[in-house]
Amino acid sequence: MIKLDDRDLKILSVLQKEGRIAKTALAARVNLSPTPCWERLKRMENAGVIEAYCAQIAPNAFGPLSIVFMQAELSSHMAEDFDRFERAIADIEEIVECWAVGGGFDYLLKFACRDINAYQRCVDDLLMQNIGLNRYFTYVVTKGVKLLPIPPVPRNSSVSG
Repeated sequence: MIKLDDRDLKILSVLQKEGRIAKTALAARVNLSPTPCWERLKRMENAGVIEAYCAQIAPNAFGPLSIVFMQAELSSHMAEDFDRFERAIADIEEIVECWAVGGGFDYLLKFACRDINAYQRCVDDLLMQNIGLNRYFTYVVTKGVKLLPIPPVPRNSSVSG
């Protein structure tokens, strides 16, 4: 567990919105001198609180793009069945997110494909792999409404790391 104070949370909040901010500008925004700010940043990186710095690319920057969500239900619920499914989808580039969920289905997957035909080819490939996919439901995104990073919310002022 790493203890995070209000200033650490402010650093995280600024970085989520402005990942390319200069370290001196970041220090000024959180009312610190550059060296202590840099030390806090390194401490959070080393603890795994900050996993990566990346650019958010416009979804249609390279042409049309279809975003599709899939609810997936496996035919069996043994640990090895979940492992087999997760290994099978790990390297599929079109699957950009996958969440194991509790409730009426097992996984929620997010696909980013050129078009719906490309999505269907991915699904057909998944079905042919015999990875235990029993049933799936497709939801085509018609427009994005809200997409924000998870805010750094203090939970008992500590984060596991």
